[in-house]
Amino acid sequence: MREYVSLECTECGNRNYRTQIDSRAQKKLELKKYCKFDRKRTAHKEKKK
Repeated sequence: MREYVSLECTECGNRNYRTQIDSRAQKKLELKKYCKFDRKRTAHKEKKK
């Protein structure tokens, strides 16, 4: 089963992206994405809705 999670910027704390993940995933998702508030690429971590 897939579920929606938000990706939160580790620097500013804003939730900028929303994506689907497999609910059986063991690791937390962490990606480098563009943050429009910091105007640079930063690490974004998975946060539940």
